[in-house]
Amino acid sequence: MFTSVDDVSARLAETGYLASPSVATTVFLADRLGKPLLVEGPAGVGKTELAKAVAQVAGARLVRLQCYEGVDESRALYEWNHAKQLLRISAGRDETWDEARTDIFGEEFLLPRPLLTAIRGDEPTVLLIDETDKADVEVEGLLLEVLSDFQITVPELGTITATRRPFVVLTSNASRELSEALRRRCLFLHIGFPEEELERRIVRLKVPGIDAALAESVVRVVGALRAMDLRKVPSVAETIDWARTLLALGAGALDADLVRDTLGVILKHQDDVLKAAAKLDLDAV
Repeated sequence: MFTSVDDVSARLAETGYLASPSVATTVFLADRLGKPLLVEGPAGVGKTELAKAVAQVAGARLVRLQCYEGVDESRALYEWNHAKQLLRISAGRDETWDEARTDIFGEEFLLPRPLLTAIRGDEPTVLLIDETDKADVEVEGLLLEVLSDFQITVPELGTITATRRPFVVLTSNASRELSEALRRRCLFLHIGFPEEELERRIVRLKVPGIDAALAESVVRVVGALRAMDLRKVPSVAETIDWARTLLALGAGALDADLVRDTLGVILKHQDDVLKAAAKLDLDAV
């Protein structure tokens, strides 16, 4: 998909995703080496958006497996359409079980879920396995065959191997440690909070019309909040939300009252709001 690291940066920027050199380099290597990309970092720093941006620049379809506690094989790989199978069995009452079985376990009755959908696709595909750390440990076992050999075994049909490998992005907020077996199969990328200069560029790009001085103030205050011992520090997404809020309010500059009144946009816990209001030097914003 990409010819160089600079090509990655330029093409992602066209979609509105400003990639740091480390992000652009790792995406290029994942594409060139055909390796899955494991992206870790705090929530709201652009891990999921990276997969979406890659799909957009590649003209690829995005197939997303959203992980959560309790997600299982039937939600990740495939399941059989049991209602349709029962109708087929009922329609063929005079058939033997062996005759019916060869029919009801065919492609017509198979319901592919995200992993199988991505493996079987002939068109360019980006497979996003989002919030992998929220899934149970057993789900990682399902992923190993997919990420190692890009194939899935359906006992009734055999092994299905990808004719065109998808570009795979796994994201994790590091709420639990992923297995070493899974990590070995991936290139690793950590996306943290951006440097101030990059975050200012992101704000200016995502919030057209915001004044440069206001954008700088927003990023500076968010940086000060991140330095505090808060339950949930503001993400880049919340920086952008705050900038949009200030623009909607018609603010041309930050002042103490405006910061205090809008802290709920960027902080999501009352004790964090109280701590920030007490510790921030609001007269200096």
